Amino acid sequence: MLESLLQAARPLLAAAFEIGSSPVTWLEVLAFWLAIAMVLANMRVNPVAWPLAIASSLLYALLFADGKLYGMAALQLFFVVVAFWGWWQWLRGRGADGAPLRVHRLSRGARIVAVLATLAAWPLLGTLLARGTDSPVPYADALPTVASVTGQILLGRKTIENWAVWLAVNVFSVGLFAYRALWLTTLLYAVFAVLSVAGWRAWRRLEQGT
Repeated sequence: MLESLLQAARPLLAAAFEIGSSPVTWLEVLAFWLAIAMVLANMRVNPVAWPLAIASSLLYALLFADGKLYGMAALQLFFVVVAFWGWWQWLRGRGADGAPLRVHRLSRGARIVAVLATLAAWPLLGTLLARGTDSPVPYADALPTVASVTGQILLGRKTIENWAVWLAVNVFSVGLFAYRALWLTTLLYAVFAVLSVAGWRAWRRLEQGT
């Protein structure tokens, strides 16, 4: 199935240009710009971010699978599913008080649970990737994968802490994608890191009503 999808996407996997001696594919270029638009919409709490997330995630799933980053590829498919949930949350979701969902902070207990759940899932996924795939970096692939699951859930519930999670994921992923010579995606995640800080500040102002 995966091989068939990659074969069908082969025209998009052709090189658009090169960075150094590494080719950058048309697929990576398209996914790059969709992802930038998605994060900018997230910063403005604009629900259009979710269909953009679906489109960019599908493209990145193919790109990462072609680069043998299977954890990150599977994560993109998870993102597609969660994007539909997040889209509904932003349009129809309710907070604990029954009011329409708004930007807010997690409780201290909820933050601890999120961190512990992420750390517990990391070695489990890493072991699965190490034993079940030919990934050259199973545990390095697994860490941003499980952290991104946490970040996506927190984003869907409009919690400010999602930006802290994305900042950590993005900084780590810069090194991971550079190692796999996905240079445009490396640049994308560096930009994401900067936008994560900007998003964190923007959502703090929204929470404070300023």
